[in-house]
Amino acid sequence: MNVSEAMQRRKTIRNFLAKPVEDKLIRELLEKSARAPSGGNLQPWRIYVLNGSVVPRFLSFLDNHIEPEAPEYDVYPPNLTEPYRTSRYKLAADMYALLGIPREDKPAKLAHVARNFRFFDAPAAFFCYVDRIMGPPQWSDLGMFLQSFMLLAQEAGLDTCPQEAWAAKPASVAKFVNPPEELMLFCGMAMGYANPHAPVNDLVSDRDPIDRWATFLT
Repeated sequence: MNVSEAMQRRKTIRNFLAKPVEDKLIRELLEKSARAPSGGNLQPWRIYVLNGSVVPRFLSFLDNHIEPEAPEYDVYPPNLTEPYRTSRYKLAADMYALLGIPREDKPAKLAHVARNFRFFDAPAAFFCYVDRIMGPPQWSDLGMFLQSFMLLAQEAGLDTCPQEAWAAKPASVAKFVNPPEELMLFCGMAMGYANPHAPVNDLVSDRDPIDRWATFLT
């Protein structure tokens, strides 16, 4: 598989099979991903892997630590303007249509959102942290690292789901992962093998035509 194929085939998976993922494969993918660009070679990513029996142990721990907590950051701007607002809400509408959840069924929507915090049943996952002294340029480095991981995973036959939703539960995750205080939770990453029979996995997000966002100067 070449890079173009991996880019075309990669998508966010929200329903995984119970098929296990080997630690060896995860380690290999992480090591390869560390070749992602990094300004000044700071390599700001700090990764905590959950796999095998650790995943259900973590989820059980989470069930017993349900308490309000402040998110690390706003995943989306609080006053999202156009055209971004329409793009976001169309994606949600397309996803709920595949799930068969009517627009007015808020309990069903919330139940699906809550599956983020079960890793969508993925058998493996990791949490990506960054030092609090880092700024937007290093957050960009995290994005390049995570994208590299997802493309390499696709090449290896592994599916993924990047999850900024976990930024809403930094205290709960920290109690289990026990990172140094200077680290901030950026996101989670669910890993596994897509359930081919789950309609939600047929979701393919739209992309704007290039003329809307690229300007070739003359």
